[in-house]
Amino acid sequence: MIQDDATGRVLMVGFMNEEAFRKTVETGFATFYSRSRNKLWLKGESSGHRLVVKDISTDCDLDTVLVKVEALGPGVCHEGYQSCFFRRLENGDWKISEEKTYDPDSVYKS
Repeated sequence: MIQDDATGRVLMVGFMNEEAFRKTVETGFATFYSRSRNKLWLKGESSGHRLVVKDISTDCDLDTVLVKVEALGPGVCHEGYQSCFFRRLENGDWKISEEKTYDPDSVYKS
């Protein structure tokens, strides 16, 4: 789980295998493992919106890590929002609860 160190807001959830975790610790930047692409990926390698690691802790079962970060850039979500958690359940419907912080089409050019 990735959390903003300054505000406490949950920014995203990502999968880390052992290699991604080691890379995160060694470099100080959040690195994940893509199970669909079967490879490591540095958060921000395309967008420049990297996550600078400030603190790492684990849960009681030692199977989940909480990584507190400083987010470099206007947003973490690939859809253009500050956080991947930009929808709220309101009266049984999912509603977008905030404005986009950047245009993903201009950042993720194909």
